[in-house]
Amino acid sequence: MLRFIMSFFGGIFSMLTLGLAMGALTLGAIFYVYGRDLPSYETLAQYTPPTISRVYDGEGNILDEFASERRLFTPAEEIPDLVKHAFVSAEDQNFYVHSGFDLKGIAAAGVEAVRSRGADIRGASTITQQVMKNFLLDGSRTLERKIKELILAVRIEGAMDKERILELYLNEIFLGQNSYGVTAAAQTYFNKPLAQLEPGEAAYLAALAQRPGNLHPVRQYADAVNRRNYVLRRMWEDGYIDEAAYQRDRGRTLDTVQSGDMESFRAALPPRDYFTDEVRRQLSAEFGEDEFFGGGLSIRATLDKELQIEAAHALQRALEQYDRGLGRWRGTGKTIPVETLGDEIAWRKALSEVDVPRDVTLESPWYPAVVIEVGDSQMRLGIEGLADDGSEPHVVPRDDISWMQGGFADNFAPGDVVLVRRMITDDSGDFIRWTLRQTPRVQGGFMAMDVNTGRVLAMQGGFSYQDSVFNRATQAMRQPGSSFKPFVYATALDSGYTPATIIVDAPIEINTPQGMWRPQNASNKFYGPTPLRTGIEQSRNIMTIRLAQEVGMDTIADYAEKFGVYEDLGPYLSNALGAQETTLFKMVAAYAMFANGGERVEPTLVDRVQDRYGNTVYRHDQRNCVDCGLAALPTGEAPTIQSNRERIMNAVTAYQLTSMMEGVVKRGTARGVNLPVPIAGKTGTTNDAKDVWFVGFSSNIVAGCYIGYDNPRSLGSGASGGGICGPVFESFMSTAIKRFGGTEFPVPDECQFIKIDRFSGARLPDGAAGDNVISECFRIGEEPLFGVAFDGGFKMSGDLPLYEEAGGNKPAKKVTTSTGNTATVGPKASFGTLSSGGLY
Repeated sequence: MLRFIMSFFGGIFSMLTLGLAMGALTLGAIFYVYGRDLPSYETLAQYTPPTISRVYDGEGNILDEFASERRLFTPAEEIPDLVKHAFVSAEDQNFYVHSGFDLKGIAAAGVEAVRSRGADIRGASTITQQVMKNFLLDGSRTLERKIKELILAVRIEGAMDKERILELYLNEIFLGQNSYGVTAAAQTYFNKPLAQLEPGEAAYLAALAQRPGNLHPVRQYADAVNRRNYVLRRMWEDGYIDEAAYQRDRGRTLDTVQSGDMESFRAALPPRDYFTDEVRRQLSAEFGEDEFFGGGLSIRATLDKELQIEAAHALQRALEQYDRGLGRWRGTGKTIPVETLGDEIAWRKALSEVDVPRDVTLESPWYPAVVIEVGDSQMRLGIEGLADDGSEPHVVPRDDISWMQGGFADNFAPGDVVLVRRMITDDSGDFIRWTLRQTPRVQGGFMAMDVNTGRVLAMQGGFSYQDSVFNRATQAMRQPGSSFKPFVYATALDSGYTPATIIVDAPIEINTPQGMWRPQNASNKFYGPTPLRTGIEQSRNIMTIRLAQEVGMDTIADYAEKFGVYEDLGPYLSNALGAQETTLFKMVAAYAMFANGGERVEPTLVDRVQDRYGNTVYRHDQRNCVDCGLAALPTGEAPTIQSNRERIMNAVTAYQLTSMMEGVVKRGTARGVNLPVPIAGKTGTTNDAKDVWFVGFSSNIVAGCYIGYDNPRSLGSGASGGGICGPVFESFMSTAIKRFGGTEFPVPDECQFIKIDRFSGARLPDGAAGDNVISECFRIGEEPLFGVAFDGGFKMSGDLPLYEEAGGNKPAKKVTTSTGNTATVGPKASFGTLSSGGLY
């Protein structure tokens, strides 16, 4: 019997031993098979997660941030223990003692789920396993993936310490609201740094790890609080917080940014505008979208905040003034249900969801409002974010709509969404009344930059970025009109002409495939022989066309392309009047080269870009400061800056052109611009006044404006570049000059000055004085020829034909250019399709 019993148990033992051996072999085979082709965990040592790229101004203030995954990487040593313990309690109670997987935790999670009937469910994967899944494996729910996860978890536990594994986990995990990692999540939900989180707040973040999409602090408030309290209890039971903290925080409400109990971190950021969006557009193209949105770039922008505000307001003021002059109310075109107006909570919620611009601060901030009641003498409003306590009654009186056609009943109805702002006194800022506003349909762009460095100081691409993100300063292709004429005159000056050269302002006919083209001056008059200076000051079209015939459109095209205004300017005479489209960005950059004496300058919105490690990967200013490294410089001496910029225009030509453009501002088409420092510039108004321009500059800042409808149509017979864009330039430059000053334009050493009669071009004695006298710059060694008039290639005598047909057999001639080279000028202009060009 004993032998039988021993034999029986021996057989069982043998079977168990064999089974265990077979199980071990099978398990080993499985782990061997699945462990052969696993990705290397060593890649985690080079972990570079997608992180936020931020744009800063020159003083280090954040202007904007861009991210595909909003993440702020934080090293483990900077993550508070409270946060670490919250996630360990919620996700992996035995994290600090297991070796990658936790059999005890798996069993405990199963028991707890059964005991609570599914109310308390913990994931069975350890934090280490989750790191493996997130970084090295896909998220599939298969046995194969689970086996691979276990293998990798064991391997990495032997290669990395717990703090490094936790660092990877807490920076990678998605916690809802486009927040990746605990630092970004703390900002998103509580607008706090990690070090300031309360236990309950840390517990809520840990609760989100399991269900980030189903624990919204507002929409799923009850579930969110229950899960938070569960994590708090786990933290207390694990000894990470005391009972007092547990009892205190579990009884608190869940106050978050989303519930309106805390201000969003975004409130500290200025609203996105045209400038930072253009930074995004340009750097995305330069570095690639993946690097820009996930590379953690630190971008130092050229923006001057004060000048940017003035640029926006100057352009907005001109657009609104033009729009209100039309006398038509259009409003926002948005409404909210009338039935909500009787319930303040309901209409405020509905109003907050209406998509209208909230980024306009012209005169004072503009607010969305809803029409509550329409009367004969006044209209009652409900204004977003403001309670009507009677101190500033939310009504608009009849006087406020005197500028528009019709009365309240003709233009408004209850439920209409409108924009309003406070009207205040100029001196004390006291409240007068609420006044109605609307975003204009007419649009425009403005840009200003440093003439020596190319740093863009301000850019406004329309009335409101939130109303229209299309950047009209960089993206809108528009006809520059007469603002292009300086490039024609620059070509002539560099081809042997002088400011005193006489050009005949007389009728001209040009035979084109579309018929006879007879260009006209804006005044529809002809002025006979006229000096070159007067031609640009008064923006004479006929003179410009004759000049273009003389020097040749191919030569003008070369100049325009060299200055970057065009990539390929068509060789048509109408293009001498600015018929071919370009952008304000290119025009302003080109004018900067007139202002700085003819040196190439590349416009930039960015001074420097650094990668996530602080390495500079882009720097705009490549000039060398010779003695900036010295501890001190002799009194009165400035640092020596070596410039390697290319000269693209003779310095004398640049000065001559600048002097002539000063005349445009002093006595020409921009004489309304009145500033305390010397200013040069040129107006532009296209045919039918579809676009109006002004681009001008001081000795250190160039700025330009254009205004027109997005779908071009006439602005009206009285519209002009000097009348509409000139005040925008003047308003902006008044502020800029207070900051940066301005001097006389530098005179090249190669200049010799001769007094000229600006009306006739005749030479005057050195002692001559009067309104007609101007001291012109001529190149040293160049004997100017006076009293010679040019008519499209002919030297004119007393006989002046009424019409001269272009394109005849006129002789070309060779001239010596300002650079000492020989050029052929003459009737080179080609004739093709003609579109409307510039007027004045």
